[in-house]
Amino acid sequence: MAANSSGDRADSRFLTIAEVAAMMRVSKMTVYRLVHNEELPALRVGRSFRVREEDVDEYLRKSFYSAG
Repeated sequence: MAANSSGDRADSRFLTIAEVAAMMRVSKMTVYRLVHNEELPALRVGRSFRVREEDVDEYLRKSFYSAG
């Protein structure tokens, strides 16, 4: 049986833009840019955004490279 995407969301931890910025050690504006450019998936809740912790981890994993 296929996994239900709404079931996946129920098990997820959602972070605010400020929490994502602190986790990534960047400004909130950088996170907003990532969300608006669709580089980082987010859900809109009223006038604010929520980002799944797994999506932040995946973004960082894809962005990491060895410098040397």
